[in-house]
Amino acid sequence: MSFDFAACRKDFPLLANSGIAYLDSAATAQRPVPVLDAVQDFYEQANANPLRGLYALGMEATERYEAARERVRRFINAGSEREIIFTRNTTESINLVAYSYALNHLKPGDEIFVSIMEHHSNLLPWQMAARQTGAKLVYLECEPDGSLPEERLRAVIGPHTKIAAIGQVSNVLGCTNPVETIIRMVHENGGVVLVDAAQSAPHMKIDVQAMGADFLAFSGHKLMAPMGIGVLYGREELLDEMPPFLTGGEMIDSVTRDGAVYAELPHKFEAGTVNAGGAVGLAAAIDYLESIGFEAIHAQEQALTRRAFEGMREIPGVHILGSDDPDRHGGILSFTVDGVHPHDIASILDANGVAIRAGHHCAQPLLQYLGVRSCARASLAFYNTPEDVDRFLEALRGVRKEMGYADIL
Repeated sequence: MSFDFAACRKDFPLLANSGIAYLDSAATAQRPVPVLDAVQDFYEQANANPLRGLYALGMEATERYEAARERVRRFINAGSEREIIFTRNTTESINLVAYSYALNHLKPGDEIFVSIMEHHSNLLPWQMAARQTGAKLVYLECEPDGSLPEERLRAVIGPHTKIAAIGQVSNVLGCTNPVETIIRMVHENGGVVLVDAAQSAPHMKIDVQAMGADFLAFSGHKLMAPMGIGVLYGREELLDEMPPFLTGGEMIDSVTRDGAVYAELPHKFEAGTVNAGGAVGLAAAIDYLESIGFEAIHAQEQALTRRAFEGMREIPGVHILGSDDPDRHGGILSFTVDGVHPHDIASILDANGVAIRAGHHCAQPLLQYLGVRSCARASLAFYNTPEDVDRFLEALRGVRKEMGYADIL
């Protein structure tokens, strides 16, 4: 039995009530009612500081928080709850690894491998680590369609590669990168790999054990959970030897005037009052996504992407970045319009009730490599409809005319 995606629109209050064609899910997803209800229920029924109070309400808050951790563990098939660290977002998760692992393991002559497609959040921490340790940051350049041929990988991954950081899905080109191949090659050379799953976790099943990832990071807000909750997965033996990223309350076992004994995993990396409401909301978002199923989600998003891609190809002056195959875009269509600044594109579409992103998308090295200063981006999710796509295409057809050009049919 196929899932009724048209009916699920009512699960998203903003979409149901605003009438907007929201095509910016790669930036942040909309929240369904079950997620909103879960967060509200936590604050109405279990609001206490987790891991601290020994009274009934405090223990209830702790139980819900730790149940969310177990839900995340199952979601990505981690081997232990100790391998699941709650953070604020993907950015914090990657910084945790850069500061706590990289600064303590790298030395001059070592290499950090990144692709040219990385989001700034998976680039700037490694620039910092390279500067502070004397390691070298090595870039892997992609083909114009975003692909990473194995011969290119072999040219840059070698015995000096100690850390590789790779996005599983590009937030600009939408392409899925060969993370399993990269992990295998880096492991053969004795290095470790961090996978940025910010754009992949909402759209595909992730199995960190099958993948072989050493670290994996993603954000709740792209996964229909609240903002301010993120996840870092790390192999237990790596996390065990890493010092805390932040110090303070709750991440300790004992404190004296002269020092401290840190708490066991995962709490060693969760200093201060935790975002329990966000964690509970993340667990509810995972439940919601898995109730639909990633196969159904993928099929729906691919159908919508093909509809948009084919329509865009028919509009004079519109150029799509990346692959000529719509199925390789993962719901992300970045594009330019001849003679029109991306900010103007976004403004014109906004006036027509269509929300898209415009700018450099926190991926300036990639755009520079592609010879583009900035671009517009439409990103789709399963809650979008064919009508959303058609509304987008109709507004896009009028962009050059709106800007004073006369070549639109």
